[in-house]
Amino acid sequence: METETLISAGLVVVGPHERRLSDGAVLVRGGVITDVGPRAEVEARAPAGLARHDHPDGTLLPGLIDAHVHLALDAGPDPVTALREADDATVAKGMADRAHALLDSGVTTVRDLGDRNGLAVRLRDTIAAGRLPGPRILASGTPVTGPGGHCWFLGGEVSGADAIRDLVRRNAELSVDVIKVMATGGGITKEGPPIWSAQFTAEELRVVVTEAARAGLSVAAHAHGTEGIRAAVEAGVTTIEHCTWIDQDGFRLIDDVVDEIVAKGIHVCPAASPDWRGFAQRFGAERAETMFSGLRSMRERGVSLMTGTDAGVSRAVFDDFVSSLEFFAHLGCTPPEIVDLATRRTAEALGLTETGTLTPGHRADLLVVRGDPLRDLQALRDVRLVMAAGRVHR
Repeated sequence: METETLISAGLVVVGPHERRLSDGAVLVRGGVITDVGPRAEVEARAPAGLARHDHPDGTLLPGLIDAHVHLALDAGPDPVTALREADDATVAKGMADRAHALLDSGVTTVRDLGDRNGLAVRLRDTIAAGRLPGPRILASGTPVTGPGGHCWFLGGEVSGADAIRDLVRRNAELSVDVIKVMATGGGITKEGPPIWSAQFTAEELRVVVTEAARAGLSVAAHAHGTEGIRAAVEAGVTTIEHCTWIDQDGFRLIDDVVDEIVAKGIHVCPAASPDWRGFAQRFGAERAETMFSGLRSMRERGVSLMTGTDAGVSRAVFDDFVSSLEFFAHLGCTPPEIVDLATRRTAEALGLTETGTLTPGHRADLLVVRGDPLRDLQALRDVRLVMAAGRVHR
């Protein structure tokens, strides 16, 4: 017989637009939310003798979503070398530990955007079976990249349409949840192409999109450079990661391409590291603010943004999601907007229809924190309870 659990809190964030209940409760059965409402009413409808967790000084809200992580990387000074020198068993152990850290911080869903040898897919299935604690993982498998391209060491080097199709099909056969393609160079691949350099043409990226669509999969395009962003948008990818508009001579945001991003409903994940302030200092405050202003402009023009941390790259730790959320405050978002972004809106961007709000029938991914995050995001740091797929982990 499936057990039922009642979780109550002084404030319950039910859904978007600051929809909240005072002294509310959620009833969970079999990993699914079955009832939401004022505590007295939910208690009256609940069976006797059920497990319960009461937090009169806390806020109950949907679990947080990190749409851009790299569980295979350790966030240390040289995560690429650490990965390349470790065997799969060692990497898998580290990935499990990092997934646990994410869960402890209130993150109940992550999208892993690049691993090797299907390790994230295996961890996804192990967590889903209840054999290890962790968030739900949406795994991309081996990223599609050019010869010697960004993250070539993960095994996804391809050249030409046939090789692209073959890699996408092999990833699909591993039951990945999303296809990742490196549309431009990237910072952690020191010997690879410059970060602004396009790695594929729009026609080649369209091959990725078409082949992924045949398997029912979305496409996430890593794209820092302006030409790579333009090509990804033309190809019709689902999400653009980073989208920093870096050009060979600086920054070059193209208004017409932003308009096309909005018109096509392409979502943008800035993948703001928890160390985004430190990055700005190292990169140069003026240059960093130029980059950030591009994202601010896109938000103001209606581009759909997503929350993600780039966890795994150097200084992008797995247990400080709140610092990444503070980046959206820097762009002009209010705390209620940021909470909505980190739950409902990112869930929708990822195509997840059964999470992101506290709704009967939704997956029981819940978070209780002390204080009110709709007034102060710092409340999200004081985690009191995390439930993922109906299982209480903290």
